[in-house]
Formats: sequence, structure tokens, C-alpha cells
Amino acid sequence: MIIDFHTHMFPDKIAARTIDFLSKTGGDMNPFTDGTWKGLKESTKQAGIDHSIVLPIATRPGQFHTINEFATHFQEGTLISFGSLHPESENYKEELRQIQDMGMKGIKLHPDYQDTYFNDIRYKRIISYATELGLIISVHAGQDPKCPDNIHCTPAMAEEVLNEVEPEKLVLAHMGGNELWSEVEERLVGRNVYFDTGVILDRMPQEQFLRMVREHGADRIVFGTDSPWADQKKFVEILKEMPLEEEERNQIFAGTAVKLLGL
Repeated sequence: MIIDFHTHMFPDKIAARTIDFLSKTGGDMNPFTDGTWKGLKESTKQAGIDHSIVLPIATRPGQFHTINEFATHFQEGTLISFGSLHPESENYKEELRQIQDMGMKGIKLHPDYQDTYFNDIRYKRIISYATELGLIISVHAGQDPKCPDNIHCTPAMAEEVLNEVEPEKLVLAHMGGNELWSEVEERLVGRNVYFDTGVILDRMPQEQFLRMVREHGADRIVFGTDSPWADQKKFVEILKEMPLEEEERNQIFAGTAVKLLGL
């Protein structure tokens, strides 16, 4: 089994313009799907992936209902969507309970697109209550093309959250902090936190990736691509060709995700 723990898609009526906007915002990033659920489903099939976990992002508090209503249509089968809420929400506990009641297994937070630093008290409160509800919390970590010089989730911020909140199912994307992997090794490796491999497998030094797998544990790493911003099929092949133990590879491809998702 293979589970891609980090993908994105958008409602059909806004997918084209959203992909165009995000491509330009990220410095002319090239998408590998058209951004629709059909495009992601086809990409998932072509890559030989069993499930793609969809991570929507609420960039404004007012998006809560539309984003999560769309997500409810993808709760089983090939595509399984998390929910999202914005840190400025005045009713974050109620919204988290609604997400849980909708049958979603987790939430996505993106400090850069939500313009909030990860160690902000509002995030800490959300993460604390989401943990109480048993929800997975997936968070963009490290540099983002939107604002590469203003990092909203550094390893130091993540360390602060771990120390104060002690979340049980926190997943830091991009191996804990995109382009900040040395600091991830210093502050986060070995802690009770999960990393995903979103968009980094063809950029992160292989020696460092392998070292982090061994020192952090494959049982706390999930395979992810960040589709449509990475080619799912290519990323599957990269991980298959890595000089990992078969048990490690299977754990990253699916074992850790199965445990988190309760599949």
C-alpha cells in the first residue's frame, strides 16, 4: 500500500484560476495536475498510490464552511480530505468539533498563507483542542515560495509548540522544515512529532534524509508529495530507489499513515 499524505485540489469552478494564482505566487511553479479532484484522482492512479490525503487551507475565517463542505465529499476511497480553519476564528472549538462531526480525521494549517507565526497562542489553542479531539494536525513547516524570507514556522517555533502543547498527532510538512533541515535535526529529530516528505525528495540531500529516517524513526515519517506541485509518480519512484531497508520503506509509504489515520 502507498498513501500520499500531502496533496491539494480545488473545486472545479475555481481550480484553474487558483492553480494559476498559486503558480505565480510561488515564482512560476509548474503544476502536475489541473488542480481538480479528477486530476488528482487520475494522478494518484497513475502513480500506483492507494490513497491521497487532501489538505485544504482556509486563508480567511470566512472560508470555513465552503472549504469543509467541499471536503465532506471526499472521506473515503482514493481521495480522503482533511478540514481546515483559520487561526483568527472566534469559534475555533466549535469549528474543530464540526470538522470531527463531519468525519474528517485531521486539519491543515498553513502559517504562511494564514499570515500567523506557528508559535502564536491562537495556533497553540487550536492544536491543543484538536489533540484533545484526537485529530491529526498537518502544518506547513519551513520556507514557502510565497514568502521565503519570512518563515512562519521555523523548527524553533515548532519546538516551542511541542514543549508547551505536547500534541500527539502533529505532522510537520517538508521533513519538519523546508530548507531548514539542519535545524530540524538539532531541535526536532527524536521528538514526538511526525514529518512528511512533501516536495523534498528530489531536493533534500539523500545522505541527510537517510540519516533523519534512522535517527527520527521511519515510524514517524509519512510519504507525501505536495501534488500538484510535485509529480506523484516520480516521487514514488524516488522513494523506491532510496537505499532504505524494506521495512523502513513500507513504514514511510503506508505504515505510519495507516496508524495515524486508523485505517
